[in-house]
Amino acid sequence: MRTWRQRRGRAAENRALAAARERGLTCLARNFQCRQGELDLVLDDGDEVVIVEVRYRNRTDYGDPAATVNAAKRRRIIAAARLFLLAHPALGDRGVRFDVVAVGPGERLEWIEAAFDADNW
Repeated sequence: MRTWRQRRGRAAENRALAAARERGLTCLARNFQCRQGELDLVLDDGDEVVIVEVRYRNRTDYGDPAATVNAAKRRRIIAAARLFLLAHPALGDRGVRFDVVAVGPGERLEWIEAAFDADNW
């Protein structure tokens, strides 16, 4: 049984996936898990593989949801993305983009393209 937090996170991911489909992106994977971490969404944007971190906050008292993607979180996402691409060699010739989707109060959704990059990719 999922906790309230897990249900809210899943709902935020569903909203992000719907927004991705509206943008014409196709889902390659969802909740890819490995020792390094988890990738919420892995999307196909033609020439690029888009790795999406979905962040949800029901209040902004402690800051914007996107601000929670700190350096440690970015390192885990990048490490997991490397493993995902190693496991899917057909995607190896594409560029990779790291986006953040922030879902906040009132179900406000903000899509931040190229929110960060992987140094020395």
